[in-house]
Amino acid sequence: MRHRQALVTGAMGGIGSAICDRLRAGGLAVRTMDVRGEADVVMDLTVDPIPEWAVADVDICVSVAGVVDTFAPAHTMSAEKWSRDIDANLTAAFRVVQACLGGMRERRFGRIVAISSMAGQMGSAGKVAYAAAKAGLHGMIRTIAIENTSFGITANCVLPGMIATPKVLALPPADRHRILDSIPSGRFGHPDEVADLVAFLVRDQAGYLTAQEIGIDGGLQLNSLFVGPQSRQAADGVVQMTG
Repeated sequence: MRHRQALVTGAMGGIGSAICDRLRAGGLAVRTMDVRGEADVVMDLTVDPIPEWAVADVDICVSVAGVVDTFAPAHTMSAEKWSRDIDANLTAAFRVVQACLGGMRERRFGRIVAISSMAGQMGSAGKVAYAAAKAGLHGMIRTIAIENTSFGITANCVLPGMIATPKVLALPPADRHRILDSIPSGRFGHPDEVADLVAFLVRDQAGYLTAQEIGIDGGLQLNSLFVGPQSRQAADGVVQMTG
């Protein structure tokens, strides 16, 4: 893997920077792309042309870039907000993956990982466009896997739940506690945990794992609704019901 070239978009963010550090620690050459900061390629993936030099030699494409701060219920979502989320969270990912595919197919090797979200499976109140874009990634990645598996290219989605990024940690304490109450593991995930999962998926040895949607969410997607007679108490790992 020391001769593989990786490209990480959204590389200056909490998850993106953790992924870059982890891939470098594994011996990969990492090229960073972001709309801001000191990235190797500074550009807006929704509108700017992608430089050929930035993608021609890429063996591993990790699409992290996106926006998470658009809030509006479906009945009041403006066209502008809808387009912003779809462009940043879906179209931008497709553009960079598409740009890398030609070289991957020629070399008959590629690893593609799109950072999606549990919102793409579960939905998310107030974030209809975000959830739609992340769900769209799943169909996109599965189709790319279908079309390119015979060329030695894998494509997978990673679905983080609530990760302790700077934006999450900046939430008011009351909001953080409310969110934590909904997570069975009782904690936020660490960016390094997401990075470790991505590092596994992009290994040479992970060539038999493709078209998967892998959640990393501390059990957020589990249905914890209790439908017994009255109440339950969990003691020493045993659920006791009364009534």
